[in-house]
Amino acid sequence: MTQWSGYFGLILQGALVTIELTLMGSVLALIMAFLAGMGRLSRFLIVRAIATAYIEFFRGTSIFVQLFFAYFVLPLVGLELTPLQAGVLALGLNVGAYAAEVVRGAVQSIGREQHEACIALNLGRWQGMRHVILPQAFLVMLPTFGNNAIELLKATSVVSLISLADLTFQAQVVRAQTGNTMVPFTTILVIYFILALLISWGVRSLERRLARGLDGVRV
Repeated sequence: MTQWSGYFGLILQGALVTIELTLMGSVLALIMAFLAGMGRLSRFLIVRAIATAYIEFFRGTSIFVQLFFAYFVLPLVGLELTPLQAGVLALGLNVGAYAAEVVRGAVQSIGREQHEACIALNLGRWQGMRHVILPQAFLVMLPTFGNNAIELLKATSVVSLISLADLTFQAQVVRAQTGNTMVPFTTILVIYFILALLISWGVRSLERRLARGLDGVRV
């Protein structure tokens, strides 16, 4: 029993790394989603082209290749990354590309009357977007953002391939040392599920709070 408590301690250490990856990767993904999503709506062709290129590239290539590129290739051009930094970069850029289309679609889903009301109130393009359109669009984005965050959580398992001691890596260590496959992998299965439930709960709670305050935003 004492031996297994030590092994469970290893898995819990891996859970902390997975949570760290998920939080930092989600922040980067959110930033890239808004930059690229709003870039797709820009009036400037060059901005739209750059945003589209980013989205299509990271949606069209494998997360495994992106991770290996960040960790093994970037050092060849002088950009040395730790396994954690490489994992956050690959996960954030990959999920951010998918979330960017969520941002674009949500902004475009806001009724034309809201845009016309901004003009009637003499709000500039940025003012109308910031104070009227984006608050309403963000509520539309939230459910899919939650799905994206859960996908990012599950994708963190790929970092075990570059020897980052996340949940999956630690489960493999325990399996190798004990010869038992069922216990460590059942344990991390449950932990992944609990973390996904926490993300879902957090997103739903935020969605309810924003919905209550949205009536004051519509014009």
